[in-house]
Amino acid sequence: MEPDQYEFILDHYKNPRNYGTIEGADASFEEGIPSCGDKVRIDVRLKDGVIEDMKFSGAGCAISQASVSILTERARGKTVEEIMSLKDEEVLSALGMPISPVRFKCALLGVK
Repeated sequence: MEPDQYEFILDHYKNPRNYGTIEGADASFEEGIPSCGDKVRIDVRLKDGVIEDMKFSGAGCAISQASVSILTERARGKTVEEIMSLKDEEVLSALGMPISPVRFKCALLGVK
């Protein structure tokens, strides 16, 4: 792993974007991985079918939390269908570094 790739993940983990909740969210989703304890809640506010705001809260490893942080940044301005139709490879690619198969569940937690 290149140092800048690691720093990208670490930055999103230590300084998550869009961390928090949305009062009166149009939709909320909760998901977790019981075997490792990672968990996330995602709140979404929509306007005319488009994601106007997306926030998350939860706890877990650097990969799971950074992945959700990145997802919330990329989700604004897209439809729910666009986000839900993301392929696993697209989500993994957004992390900017190779992820071992053992960590796929962590990286994909936000789009389960």
